[in-house]
Parts: sequence; structure tokens; C-alpha cells
Amino acid sequence: MGLMKSWVTSANRADTPFPLNNLPYGVFSVGDDEPRCGVAIGNMILDMAQCEEVGLISLDTEPSFDLPFWNDVMELGPEIWAQLRARLMELLAEGAAERTAVEPLLIPQAQAEMHMPLLVGEFTDFYAGKHHATNVGTMFRGPENALPPNWLHIPIGYNGRASTVVVSGTEITRPNGQTKAPDADMPSFGPCKRLDIELEMGAIIGGSSEMGHPVSVQQADDMIFGYVLLNDWSARDIQAWEYQPLGPFQAKAFATSISPWIVTKAALEPFRTSTPPREKELLPYLQEPGPLLYDIDLHVTMAPAGKDGTTIARTNYNQVYYSAAQQLAHHASSGCAMNAGDLIGSGTISGPEKSERGSLLELTWGGKEPLTLDSGETRTFIEDGDTLTLHGAAKGDGYQIGFGSCTGTIRPAPKFPA
Repeated sequence: MGLMKSWVTSANRADTPFPLNNLPYGVFSVGDDEPRCGVAIGNMILDMAQCEEVGLISLDTEPSFDLPFWNDVMELGPEIWAQLRARLMELLAEGAAERTAVEPLLIPQAQAEMHMPLLVGEFTDFYAGKHHATNVGTMFRGPENALPPNWLHIPIGYNGRASTVVVSGTEITRPNGQTKAPDADMPSFGPCKRLDIELEMGAIIGGSSEMGHPVSVQQADDMIFGYVLLNDWSARDIQAWEYQPLGPFQAKAFATSISPWIVTKAALEPFRTSTPPREKELLPYLQEPGPLLYDIDLHVTMAPAGKDGTTIARTNYNQVYYSAAQQLAHHASSGCAMNAGDLIGSGTISGPEKSERGSLLELTWGGKEPLTLDSGETRTFIEDGDTLTLHGAAKGDGYQIGFGSCTGTIRPAPKFPA
């Protein structure tokens, strides 16, 4: 499939992340207006609340788009999702009969402020990148014990905090926490000294499952509404002290950033690919009915305050060992209920080469091998004022499917109350 032509001319450029092939969903506002649903097309946003008001789009429900989230649309299910996408394409395709009615409802992205595209119900972060898990395990346990015994059999994850999932552009405050130096008798409390990123993809759950009722991998894939870029910010020194025996807690709870646009599965369909070869056969409930992963190029830039960004890593979503559908199926396998608006993080995505590592922990090998940025400065972990940005796009023939950037700038830790 090549570029699909739109009468919105900026959508026909090969370098736009938002061609007609994409049509991702976000929430925006202009000036003092209330946030509402919009669809990205080229360098414009189609105001979905206005489309609904003038009768160009109707889902035969209560008003669905004059809202600051897409959750109501998610709950309508895959058939309605497909109808909505088909109608948007009809309105925005080259030669559209209703162009004159639609054109006044386009707003330049440059004039808009982006907001969280959904109300996040629950957030679960997985650990599904084999190269990342191997690298981290090698640092902490040695290469012979790098992967836990269960890793090749089960998608490992933990329940995170939905309350601190924020949209790209939100400043991130360095967390305080308890740490313990190897040679210290007692732990101490203060600002994190080893602040890190995790380059991930996030799956937005659009369907639901009942408590006590598992779902198949195929059913899980059908429940996924779309995908975002996701940075699960991590305080490595806090994590090292607190994580045994129950895993991540405060080291992860302080912030998770996502990109502002939800890219639908339909837009990503041409880029489906298989998960990596299995070293151990998976149990039947986790086996894939077909390709469930996506070929999405990813990279990370790091910019000190007032300086241009340096690309510090490049990798691809196809490196993930367990797809989002497998993660979701495993999540529901115990009878855990899943709901529209739940968010699932892939875990850090790293490739086999050093330049493909999706965290500073790996890139600097625990701080032992500092990075040199284009500005000449060096980094082992993130310093105050640094801006970290995740970028991602699936590359087609003369077009790309982009997500918008996922960025955050680090503010100093607050003084702890006396």
C-alpha cells in the first residue's frame, strides 16, 4: 500500500507523520476552549466535536466527541471503530464530495494544545524486551543468570500508577526516595541520582473482559484500540534498594509519559510482523494465531537545557518478545478484569547492538561508560534541565505512520517537608 491522497495537501508529504493512511486520535484545545476530540491529518486537526455537531459524523449514541477523552468511542467496539475510520477517510480523501463542509472544521496543529487522549483506568508495565532483560540481568546477576527462569515462558509485568501517566510535554519532577550505598550501614533519603528513561510502546485497551473470564490471544488483539509511544521514567538507585522482593514501586510510580496521538491498529495493519523466534515453546494460551507485532522504527533524543538534541538510541518495536495481545491475554488469564482505557506498556525496547539500547542504564552500562552528546557534554544518567524525547514511525512506500513525539523535561526534586 502506498500513500493515500487527501485534499488536505500537507497530508500528502512523504515526511508528514499524519497522512490519510494514519488518522490518529487525540484531544486538543485552542485558547480558552474546552479540550475535545480531534483527528490529525497533515499539519491540521479535524475538530470531531464540530463534525458531530453539524451532522458530518454520527455514531448513533450520546455525543461522543465533545469530550476530553476517547474512552466513550473505545467502548463502542471494533465494528464502530471501523465505521468511524471509513467515514473519516470518506471526508478527507482526495475528491471528497463534502470537502466544503469539512474544510472550516480544520485547525492548525501549531495553534492547538494537546492533552491526554484518554482517561487511563489502570496501567500495567511489562518487561518484554529480551535484549533489555538480558542486559540488565547481566549487570546485576552475571550473564549466566541474566534471564529469570520464567522469562522465556511468561510475560513478566507489574501494576503501575495510572494517576501519574501524563501527556507528552508535561514537565517531570525528579523523584525523592530512599536509597542505600553499598558501603553504607543505613539508607538515606533524597533526590534520585540515577534517573533514566525506558523506551516503550503502549497499547490502549478499547474492549473489556469480565472478572473470572480469560480471553484468547486473538480476542486480546481484537480488544486493542491503538498504540502510543510510552516512556516509563525510572529512578534506578531507588529501584535497586526497594525492588526486592516485590519489584518496582516508587522508582516507577512518579511519572510515565505517553505521546498525544493514539494510532489505530487499522493504520498499523500493513506493518504487522511476527514476534522473534521462540527459544522455548509457549504454553497454548500464549501461542499466536498470526503476526501480532509491528515494524515501527523508534529512536530517542537527549537535549541538555538550551542545547540541540542528540540521538542516543535507535531500535524497532519488532524486537519485543511478547506482543501486546499476548501480554493482555496473560493479564486476563487469572480472571483479572480488563477495561476500556487500560494501558499496557511493552517494557523497554532494545536491540542486539549497543546503539539500540532503550535505556541509559544499558547505554552507559550502569554509568560505567558515559555518553558523549553532540554538545560535547557527557551523561551517565539524566540531569536536571535535560529533555528526553521518544520518536516513532512505521515506514511505508512513500509515507509513514507517526505518533507525535513523547517528550519530558526534568525539573529539580522538591524539598521534602520538614
